[in-house]
Amino acid sequence: MIKPKIQTNIVYKHLVKSQKKIIVEQGGTRSGKTYNILLFIIFHYCTNNTNKIITICRKTFPSLRATVLRDFLQILNQHQLYNEEFHNKSNSEYNLFGNLVEFTSLDQSQKIRGRKRDLLFINEGNELFIDDWRQLIFRTQERIILDFNPSDEYHWIYDQVLTREDCDFYKTTYLDNPFLEDVIKQEIERLKETDDQYWQIYGLGERATSINTIFKYVEVNMIPEDAKFISYGADAGFTNDPSTLVSVYIKDYNLYIKEHLYRTMMTTLDIHNTFKEVGIQRQQIYFDSAEPRLIAELRRMGWNIFPSLKGKDSVNAGIDLLKRYKIHITSDSTNTIQEFRNYKWQEDRSGKTINKPIQKFDHCIDAIRYATYSILSRPNFGKYAIQ
Repeated sequence: MIKPKIQTNIVYKHLVKSQKKIIVEQGGTRSGKTYNILLFIIFHYCTNNTNKIITICRKTFPSLRATVLRDFLQILNQHQLYNEEFHNKSNSEYNLFGNLVEFTSLDQSQKIRGRKRDLLFINEGNELFIDDWRQLIFRTQERIILDFNPSDEYHWIYDQVLTREDCDFYKTTYLDNPFLEDVIKQEIERLKETDDQYWQIYGLGERATSINTIFKYVEVNMIPEDAKFISYGADAGFTNDPSTLVSVYIKDYNLYIKEHLYRTMMTTLDIHNTFKEVGIQRQQIYFDSAEPRLIAELRRMGWNIFPSLKGKDSVNAGIDLLKRYKIHITSDSTNTIQEFRNYKWQEDRSGKTINKPIQKFDHCIDAIRYATYSILSRPNFGKYAIQ
């Protein structure tokens, strides 16, 4: 095959140059990172290999279809490479030069956790949970490419991926895209005057910093032996949201938290087995009260489980309660730590902080609220009760 002449930027060169298994491209908006990764897959990897399986994924399929899949097909059409006979639309697969390119998402768990692949491209990797990442890399044999906007100040990518010896890390901005129209550059640069944080993230491609984080916490290696057990807290999820389980302890005005479960696709039986593995006996478990069927099923299985105490504005009431204490999280509770780093107050259209938390990074935090508010709001809990 004669390779067509293609217009690439520095991202493409990074991918050709790197010899590491993992390549991470952090970038601001319109840096061309996703587009050039696709160019690399089509015109370098697939033209130099055959009988390979390439997986391109994102958190949800609607987002994947509207971005990466659309760009992939556009590139093929632009270079007269598209052939409808090679496009399996029902499975979102394309046979490219004897290689299988499959487009999938984390809500298609059978594909993600199923067969092995040779090359993996994760688009907008900061949307994924750490467990998603682990499931994907276990089944990838050759190379992993991950791109993301650094919109989270703290993220498992920084701690769990960039610290690996087999990882190359690159950062790009809109200035690295020589094909970007001037009108778009001007719009991006307008952020300097209107929103300094957005300019930092989407203009300069720098890691976010936030003044809206709700909680402060410290990491500890273990829970003190003399800390008093409060209860377990659990939150239910399934496809996109994880099921979570935490245990909470108290000593004076210090709360100690340990994470036991953070996983998607958990059935009632899976949760039951997790409770056994954790070693729960007759201790109280407070579960999301919006799941009465699940609570009833687990109670029939013998667990001392109760619906969480909720009332008017219970989310903010639970936050107010937690903020009365110094919070300690065990260092192995990686998902809980990530949530505490990223759980923020919302902003209104003018950028002013409002007294309402974002509805993300809250699965472990919800479980902690269930455990603490359901117990500490009771007057019979002694000096720790809400006054």
